[in-house]
Amino acid sequence: MKDKKALLIIDMLNDFVREGAPLEVPSTRTIIPHLKKEIEEARREGFPIIYVCDTHNQQDREFVKMNWPVHAIKDTTGSEVIRDLEPKDEDIFIEKTTYSAFYNTNLDKVLKDLEIDTLRITGTVTHICILFTAAEGGIRGYDVEVPSSCVAGLDEDDEKFAFRLMQNEFGVKLL
Repeated sequence: MKDKKALLIIDMLNDFVREGAPLEVPSTRTIIPHLKKEIEEARREGFPIIYVCDTHNQQDREFVKMNWPVHAIKDTTGSEVIRDLEPKDEDIFIEKTTYSAFYNTNLDKVLKDLEIDTLRITGTVTHICILFTAAEGGIRGYDVEVPSSCVAGLDEDDEKFAFRLMQNEFGVKLL
């Protein structure tokens, strides 16, 4: 039986990707061509594409307690998916306010309604949102795949650690 996959694209937003953006992750720009291929393949195979998007208000805990720069404020240009990965009407959007795409969102319900058993996780930041989403996906019983050419990190050492942790502790299949 064929896996029922979903492609998750995490935080490929203007405030992470644009040069000079508040939470710029420069390596995100290098993964865009690979993400485009993933999106094309998902559309060809009929897998749902789910954009998971950081969405904050001005007084968000991430800014006040965690010292992250103000980013991805709801209904601003910075919170929009980059044009290069422009979503289609049939794509699904999940707004998140913290690292895991599952925490206080309806992602798990959406995946269960679609009978998804395999998550293909892409986007940014490898050692934060990718790691926490992959870990929680594995804990919830999903098979999790992370194509390394489709994720971007802020720090090479942190990214290597995240890959080891995902693979060794949570059974994530690194591609």
